[in-house]
Amino acid sequence: MTMDPAELIKARDGSKAARDRFRPVPGEYAAEFAFDVVQVDHTLVDVIVVDRQYRRPLQRPWLTLAIDVASRMVAGFYLTLEAPSSVSVALAIQHIVQPKEAWLEGLSIDAEWPISGFPDAIHLDNAKEFRSHALRRGAEEYGIELIHRPVATPHYGGHIERLIGTMMGAVHLLPGTTFSDIGERGGYDSAAHATMTMDELERWIALEITRYHADRHGTLGIPPLEAWREAAARRVMPLRHPHDLAGFMVDFLPSVDRLVRRDGIHLFGLRYWDDVLSIWAGRLARPLRVSYDPRDLSRVFVRAPDGIRWPIHFADLRRPPITLGEHRRARAALRERGLALVDEQLIFETIEAQRALVEEAAVRTKAARQLVERRERALSASAPNVAAPTDPAQIEDDQAIDWSKVPVYDVEEWS
Repeated sequence: MTMDPAELIKARDGSKAARDRFRPVPGEYAAEFAFDVVQVDHTLVDVIVVDRQYRRPLQRPWLTLAIDVASRMVAGFYLTLEAPSSVSVALAIQHIVQPKEAWLEGLSIDAEWPISGFPDAIHLDNAKEFRSHALRRGAEEYGIELIHRPVATPHYGGHIERLIGTMMGAVHLLPGTTFSDIGERGGYDSAAHATMTMDELERWIALEITRYHADRHGTLGIPPLEAWREAAARRVMPLRHPHDLAGFMVDFLPSVDRLVRRDGIHLFGLRYWDDVLSIWAGRLARPLRVSYDPRDLSRVFVRAPDGIRWPIHFADLRRPPITLGEHRRARAALRERGLALVDEQLIFETIEAQRALVEEAAVRTKAARQLVERRERALSASAPNVAAPTDPAQIEDDQAIDWSKVPVYDVEEWS
């Protein structure tokens, strides 16, 4: 007697594995025209990248990909060293919406990528970053519907999953690839063979995507580039584009409500001021929305009562740009010393001391090189991306940075 294959899988791998493999799949999301539905998801890239200065191995980066369901065109992507966050989602959406010509030119890529504008709907899984307040508010403001797939139904995200599989299959040809599993990797030393920086990998991914657009798609029977043109022609309403791309991006950033005090706006224990705040300082009874860029806290964006977004910088313009990750690490180091109440000056002095320690340790440890690379990429980029800071002590085979060597300064009351 032959045993039911589903029962075999259930006995060997559990009920969930059996359901995922044998449960009937009546269908998946379909779209009739361009930008009817865009699917978005993340994946760890199956390759180890190196830092720009020493070209020594760092880690596997994260890739956020978006696909237009109707045409199978890649709608946009974002590559980062940070774990997925609401900001990496915002940056991927920015890439979806923005015209790609100038960006491709900056990468010295001569290829067509005509997809841009607001999708009617974005289809997502149920990860925390896909349910953030910033994403929900930004989507509402721009008339983008957010569709979250039912829990434990991966087939509903089949289009993006297949695209990720296609891209990772190509990545497996790169030096430093980790392949898909240990068995496939065998004795290959991924870290020893790693050669590509983040910038080089980003350009390679862009080239691979434009090549994919021009190849015949197995399901569609035509290249995605041609399918996009046909799907765009089927739209009843024309594609919508933002009048102000920079303002659009601000509306997807994390934000908090803050009163405008007489001495400016206070956020993360830092003070911001611009003369434009004078008309509201100490006079406006209700708080204003303050959006912040986690990759560069030197500037925040204040939404005025009339809807205009004003960039507001550090009150002390001598302060250097810092990332939210650096700020968090400095606060954590100060708390470890029992300093619960600190002032702005102490935070910046601690960050400066930590930066010096990291730069000194970068020659010796991967953890330090990761911190340097993340900081430099964050502060040199025009758009934000940061998640919770990585604890160097949690990275295998590396020496942790000794934060106890950061000097302690006089403390004034936190305001």
